[in-house]
Amino acid sequence: MKIKNLTLLFFIVLFCSNAAAQEFKLGKVSIAELEQKVHPKDSAAVAAILFKKGQSHFEFSQSEGFLVVSEVAMRIKIYKKDGYDWANQSVRYILGSTNITEKVSFSDAATYNLVGGKIEKTKLKSEGEFQEKINKYWSRKKITLPNVKEGSVLEFKYTIRTNNIGMLRDFDFQTDIPVNYAEYVSSAPEYYVYNSKMKGYIAPKVVVENSMQSFTINSKERSMGVGPTTTTFNQDKIDYKEKKTTYTAIDLPAMKEEELVNNIDNYTTSLVQELSLIQYPNQPAKLYSTDWNSVAKTIYEYDDFGPELNKTGYFEDDLKAVVAGLTSQNEIVLAVLNYVKAAVKWNGDYGYSCDNGVKKAYKDKTGNVGDINLMLTAMLRTAGLKANPVLVSTRSNGISIFPNRTAYNYVIAAVETSEGLILVDATNKYSNPNVLPFRDLNWFGRLIRKDGSSEDVDLMPKMASTDNVLMMYSIESNGKITGKLRRQRTDQNAMSFRAKIENVKEEEYLEKLENENQKIEIADYSRTNEKDVKLPIIETCSFTGTNLCEVIGEKIYINPLLFFTKEHNPFKQETREYPIDYGFPFIENYNININIPDGYVVETLPKSTQLNMEENIGGFKFRINAAENKIQLIISHQINTPIISSEYYSMIKDYYQGMIAKQTEKIVLKKV
Repeated sequence: MKIKNLTLLFFIVLFCSNAAAQEFKLGKVSIAELEQKVHPKDSAAVAAILFKKGQSHFEFSQSEGFLVVSEVAMRIKIYKKDGYDWANQSVRYILGSTNITEKVSFSDAATYNLVGGKIEKTKLKSEGEFQEKINKYWSRKKITLPNVKEGSVLEFKYTIRTNNIGMLRDFDFQTDIPVNYAEYVSSAPEYYVYNSKMKGYIAPKVVVENSMQSFTINSKERSMGVGPTTTTFNQDKIDYKEKKTTYTAIDLPAMKEEELVNNIDNYTTSLVQELSLIQYPNQPAKLYSTDWNSVAKTIYEYDDFGPELNKTGYFEDDLKAVVAGLTSQNEIVLAVLNYVKAAVKWNGDYGYSCDNGVKKAYKDKTGNVGDINLMLTAMLRTAGLKANPVLVSTRSNGISIFPNRTAYNYVIAAVETSEGLILVDATNKYSNPNVLPFRDLNWFGRLIRKDGSSEDVDLMPKMASTDNVLMMYSIESNGKITGKLRRQRTDQNAMSFRAKIENVKEEEYLEKLENENQKIEIADYSRTNEKDVKLPIIETCSFTGTNLCEVIGEKIYINPLLFFTKEHNPFKQETREYPIDYGFPFIENYNININIPDGYVVETLPKSTQLNMEENIGGFKFRINAAENKIQLIISHQINTPIISSEYYSMIKDYYQGMIAKQTEKIVLKKV
C-alpha cells in the first residue's frame, strides 16, 4: 500500500514539475520543439500553434481616459512547406475615424532553427515589416518572418492600443492547424461591463477573479492673493475593483474544411466581447448593448450612406431614357439594374458606405459596393419604385453574434412589391432580379427604410436553380459511344457557369471538358444566350468516347449517366457539427435515351427507385425503361432547402450513399 502511495505521489510531483517547466514565454524555445518532426496528435498538420496567449487590459491616461491594450503572443511550429504561410502575419486596425484611434506594433518576432545541434535565432528586420492600406477606414500591419524552413519555430507578439472600448478584439482559440495551448485573459475595471459569448463547439476553462486596482489623477491649483502666486500639485488616487477572466484550452484540433460549409469561422472556437454598460461613480448607468434596428438606423444616418441616396440630379436625364415606355415593376427593375451594371463597374472593394460618393462613381464609371448599390437604390426610387438598401454580411465576412456596425460589410437594393421583395445587386454583370451573387447568400440581411425602421430580409433564394441535361447516345459492339448532348442552366447555375467561362477561350474550355470526361471527343459545340443573362444558358454538342463502357467477352457494361455519374459521397465523416449549406435550392434533371447495338439484348437493368428525405428537404428519382433496342432514363436530384441543420447529417449522408449506389449500377448488355 505504501508503494502505491509513493508511486502516486511521484506522478503528482512529476506532473506538477512538467507543468511548471513548460513556460509559455517568448524566447524560451527548446531543442525538443525544434526536433519535433510531426505533430503528436495530427500527423497531417503542416504547422501547429504551440501556444497562443492573449490578454486585454485597461490603462488610464489623464488626457484620454481609459484605453484598451490588447496583446497576443504566439509560438508556431512549421512541419511542412505548406505551412510556410504562417510566417506571414497581419493585424487589421481602424484608420479613418474621427472618434477612434488605434495603433498596432509587432515585437519579439524571430525564427528559430536547429543548426548543428544548436539553436539559431534570426530576428525580424525592418524590411520584413509592412503597412497596407485596405480602404479609407482600415489599414493592416504585416510582417514576414525570415529564414523559415521545415522544422522552424516562429515567435512574435503584437500589441494594439485603442480608445475603442465598445468591442474588444475577438480571440480565436482555434484555427486550421492544431493549437496545443491557448489562453486569453480579459481584465476590465468595474466601470465597464461586457457581454461575453463563445462561438464554436469547444468550451475553454473559465476562471474569474476580482482584485483592487488604482490609478492616479494629477492636478494643480494656483493660489492668487496677497503675496506671490503659488502653485500646488496634487495627486488623487482612485481605487477600483477589476474583474479578471481567464480562458484556457488545450489540444484544440485543426478546423477541417468540410463539404458545403458556409464559413468555417462561424463555427471556430472564439471569444466575442461587447460593451454592455458603463457606470462611473456617482453617475447613472449608461446602456450600450443595442439591437439590430438601432444599428441599421445609425448606419443610415452616416454621411456616406443615407444622404447619398438623396443625390439624384447626376443621373435623372439618363434614367428617363432607360425607363421610357416601361410600365410594369419587373420591367423597370430589370432595366435599371442592367443600366447600372453597364454604367458603373465594380472595383472589387466591399463596404456598405460609399468610398468616393455616388456622383463621382457615376462620372468615373467605377466604384465600390456602396457606391454602386446605393446608386442603384436611388435610381429605383426615382423611377417610382419603393426601393430601400439592404445591409448584408457576405459569406466570407461570417455571421455576427452581437448587433454592431462592423457586422455588415456589403449592401444591396430591395424593391417592395405586393408579391414580396425583389433583391438586386449591380456589382455582378451576370446577376438578375432575385438572382444575387453567391457571396450575398448569407442567411439574413437588414432592410432600412427612409423613416429609420428596419427588418430582417431572408437572402436565401426560394426558387430552385436548374441544371437540365438531355442526352442521346448509341453504343457500338466494340464499346464506342457516339451521342448528342444539350445542357441548360438557370439562375444561380447559369450565373456561376457564365463567370466560369468568362475570358476562357472556347478551345481551352473544350480541351479541359474532354479531359475531365474520360477523354471524350467533342464536336459541333455551341452556346446559346451566353450574353443574355435573363435567359438560361444552353450548351449543345456531339461527342464520341471509347472509354465510357467495358466490353468483357460477349457482354457490355455501362453506367447510363456516363460522365455525369456521381461516384463519391461528399459526406465522409461519421458525425458533423456544422450545417450543410448549399447556398440555394436546385434541381438536376437528366433525360437519357440509349440505343443498344444490333445483336445485343438487355441482360441486367437497374431497378427504378425513389429516395425521399424528411421534412421535404429533397429527393432522388430514378426511372428506367427498356423496349426493343432502346433504353430510356429519367433521373432527378433535388434539394429544396439551401441550409440543412447538422441534426439531419446522418440522413443526408445515407441519401447520398443510396443515390450514388443507384447511379453507379451498370446496365449489362448480352450478345445473342
